[in-house]
Amino acid sequence: MKSDGTIDKYKARLVIKGYRQKEGLDYFDTYSPVTRITSIRVILAIAALRNYSVHQMDVKTAFLNGDLEEEIYMEQPEGFSAPGQENKVCKLVKSLYGLKQAPKQWHEKFDKSMIDSGFKVNECDRCVYIKDSEDGYVILCIYVDDMLIIGSNIRWLNPLRKC
Repeated sequence: MKSDGTIDKYKARLVIKGYRQKEGLDYFDTYSPVTRITSIRVILAIAALRNYSVHQMDVKTAFLNGDLEEEIYMEQPEGFSAPGQENKVCKLVKSLYGLKQAPKQWHEKFDKSMIDSGFKVNECDRCVYIKDSEDGYVILCIYVDDMLIIGSNIRWLNPLRKC
């Protein structure tokens, strides 16, 4: 809605009926690891002591990025079935909102991309990632689809925020 009350744009989100999924058939694990609160406190303390920038981000379409390991089929969304093909189903290759395994699949893909980008996973908290070099370092922690990022060099933070 615009400030004058008129409609600016319409938004829709396709949500799958995850409540109909069967454990062991449609999904195996549903968890998504999150950063421990003690890790967040330590990271914020480091940022405060060293006067580093702190950025908090939400990944808006996080659960749409996970790759599925299981074969998942869904009915065609109401109003979007092709004429003459109303009885066909859709095979999913990516996660959708509502899937029980969507948070886990998102975390696995995020973890792999962080490691491929040169980040190291903290041994005490698997949701804390560190990347350092001679000119500074970045610490990133993730909790489901939110991130907290601090860095000793602001030039390191901007590319991360744009990804």
